[in-house]
Amino acid sequence: MFRKTALIYASLGLMLGAVFLPLAAAAQTTGSVIPQRHAKNVYRRRSLDEHVKSFAKALNLDEAQQASVKAILERQQVEARRIQFDQSLSGSDRIGKFRALQQETVLRIRAILNDEQRQKYDPLNHGTQISPSDPSLEDWLKSPRHN
Repeated sequence: MFRKTALIYASLGLMLGAVFLPLAAAAQTTGSVIPQRHAKNVYRRRSLDEHVKSFAKALNLDEAQQASVKAILERQQVEARRIQFDQSLSGSDRIGKFRALQQETVLRIRAILNDEQRQKYDPLNHGTQISPSDPSLEDWLKSPRHN
């Protein structure tokens, strides 16, 4: 019986040693052996200044135009948050307001551009127009195909 108990304890000791020995060794080593892993934010929103820089580069904006674009984008950001958190709006109303805000922002930006820059700038439609009669998400969900 003593042999059986000793064998069980020995086996248990070996299993625990196999588990904890590498952990103890890793704890004693320096950080150069085990690389530190930092959680990277895979999705990072670009800042307003980064948006303005990309506009400036793509459209060759001067300093005054860059300041105007930044002010327009700041206004859009404030309005978008207001729409997002407005509890009185239904889903389709919210989508409609976001579309209107997006189109208004495009028109404001186009107003500060010269003719050459306007030809390059078509962020929404790429040559097509969104009509007010386009179906909303609610209309799409209510269609017979999705019920």
